[in-house]
Amino acid sequence: MFDQMRPSPADETVSTGSAAAVTGGGRRRILIGTDTYPPDVNGAGYFTQRLATGLFDRGNEVHVITVSDTGKPYRHVVDGVTVHRLKSVSARVYPNQRIVLPGATVAAVDRIFDRVRPDVTHMQSHFVVGRACLRVSKRRRLPVMATNHFMPEPLLHHVPVPQKVRDWAATRAWNDAARVFSRADYVSTPTPLAARHFADRGFNGDIDAISCGIDLSRFRPREGEAASVRAHFGLPDRKTVVFVGRLDQEKRIDQLIRAVPALRRRQDAQLVIAGVGPYRERLKTLAADLGVSAYVHLLGFVSDEDLPLVYHTGDVFAIASVAELQSIVTLEAMASGLPVVGADAVALPHLIKNGRNGYLFDPGDVEGLGARLEAILASPRDLESMGAESRKMADEHEHGRSLERFEAVYDRLCGVRR
Repeated sequence: MFDQMRPSPADETVSTGSAAAVTGGGRRRILIGTDTYPPDVNGAGYFTQRLATGLFDRGNEVHVITVSDTGKPYRHVVDGVTVHRLKSVSARVYPNQRIVLPGATVAAVDRIFDRVRPDVTHMQSHFVVGRACLRVSKRRRLPVMATNHFMPEPLLHHVPVPQKVRDWAATRAWNDAARVFSRADYVSTPTPLAARHFADRGFNGDIDAISCGIDLSRFRPREGEAASVRAHFGLPDRKTVVFVGRLDQEKRIDQLIRAVPALRRRQDAQLVIAGVGPYRERLKTLAADLGVSAYVHLLGFVSDEDLPLVYHTGDVFAIASVAELQSIVTLEAMASGLPVVGADAVALPHLIKNGRNGYLFDPGDVEGLGARLEAILASPRDLESMGAESRKMADEHEHGRSLERFEAVYDRLCGVRR
């Protein structure tokens, strides 16, 4: 979808996708403020996109204020959602990301509010765009909902300073997030564990857990043999561990690769990794150094259309990340009927129940990770029963339910304002 985007002058609107801009017929006029949005590749950006398009599909008028992917400000419409992109620059610490500078952002956001006249604001971050939307909303006495996707520790991995300095910076960052979010009228986060994580790090207000949700009609268990799906991606037909996500340091994909040699001694297995990111070459080099290049397949970018098929190549899904507030890819794998092996950290224990739909392993324990993968792959019974349990658990996160809950919050906040 997003390869169709083209920048346009700030006073023009270009329509792409399935529908043109809504001009006032929606039940609610919702403005979403976010510092990341596709084509950015990350969970918060993808969630915000699904939220925006899902709300539009339910009859709402939806506007998104976010960072320009080209550097220049412009406005366009994608799948019915009007996206207002603010002037941006490259983030030096995270070169694949663009950011807006505080200078003229509030004035630019204020002009968009003048044009849109929203009923409610839903901020997805406490960075520059989120803060500007919060500030303008408070000035106009508009209700504000805020959803936290933030964890500073993964971002600080990219900063070349001693660990003590990173810890100090993480504490300051959490305190700053808590201060900004405390000004919102309603705060949510994707899981109860994520809410507790935020509370333990300084937020003392009420936090509601509302799942990001997934499209259960799109991500479904595989029908038919895996061999044909694997052939679609040019993969050998053997037992397969699959991972989907950004190829970056905080995802700890290297641990999945390090588990392959021992796993190969017990099973004719392979690892399939779908995604893009700055660590791709390092991961290829690691696989070569370990002598498992033939059994580690980096698919690179996978189209939105083919994404459900990636899960169908797998027998089990594995994730070693310790920085997940919910993990949409884990939910997608569960909805696709896969057992899951994941690190026992942050939100993953909320999705993975030992012995039911997979296993948790101690973060960093590559041997333990490999042993749990081997145990599932060696048992056809576990593959079937745990996969079925994963799908059953994923049913609780159906996207429509999440959208209903968000709309209920919007209505409550607008009712209080009136």
